[in-house]
Amino acid sequence: MRNYSSYMPKHTLVNIDTNRMKSVGLVLSGGGVRGMAHIGLIKALNERNISAQVVSGSSVGALVGALYANENSVDDMLTFFKETPLFKYSFLTILKPGFIDTDRYVKVFRAYFPENSFKALKRELHIVATNLQKGEQLFFSDGELIRPLLASAALPPVFSPVEIENQLFADGGIMNNFPLEPVVDKADFIIGSNVSAIGELHKNALKNSLQITGRVTGLMIYAINHQKLEACDFLVEYEELEKIGVLDRKGIEKAYQIGYEYASKKLDELIKK
Repeated sequence: MRNYSSYMPKHTLVNIDTNRMKSVGLVLSGGGVRGMAHIGLIKALNERNISAQVVSGSSVGALVGALYANENSVDDMLTFFKETPLFKYSFLTILKPGFIDTDRYVKVFRAYFPENSFKALKRELHIVATNLQKGEQLFFSDGELIRPLLASAALPPVFSPVEIENQLFADGGIMNNFPLEPVVDKADFIIGSNVSAIGELHKNALKNSLQITGRVTGLMIYAINHQKLEACDFLVEYEELEKIGVLDRKGIEKAYQIGYEYASKKLDELIKK
């Protein structure tokens, strides 16, 4: 097994030859609406005829990864996120630990994944969710697709946990926001997309408890995953995304454009090298 903990940083575009790629892995981080940048990256990859054979994702990265593995178009991916309601009155619940009943999204997801199966996907997919009862992360790559997808993206306390085999699961990003592990032994060239990058903030951006809490959480997530980020052969991070709220649906198009423009620039640099 490849030991990513001993890797030197490899995403500096040095000694990388895209013509020698045998198999490509794609790792997509969590990050809410900022994850639309993943779709921008996928568009940039498609335009350069670069395709991943194995995909791993957490939270919104799991959702984008599933759509990519299902070979949905970029337009379909954007439509999925624009038309899927985040806050819908009929989805509210007082019977479950969360403001929104995550199970209400099963019907929405079936429109995109009618066979509801990992096996039906065109690319190998791995997604991670957090077992709240055992305090463990669990990867899903076989069997039923929709409920593990919902679990991976069920951010507490907004969305209720998802029950799978009598266990309650929630957002994969709680324990693993950048799920590199399933891809390490399956790909010769690993592309990482991290929409939870940490950039420098002006002190005016940290004026209240909510902003401080968000910043501290972001720093903790980044620190935990830093070593895995460095293990990618090609890593794309988008510091501009920090200006977009995690649940700000108005930022969908902007995050997508940031992802596309930045990924296109970095990929052109990679190919030129």
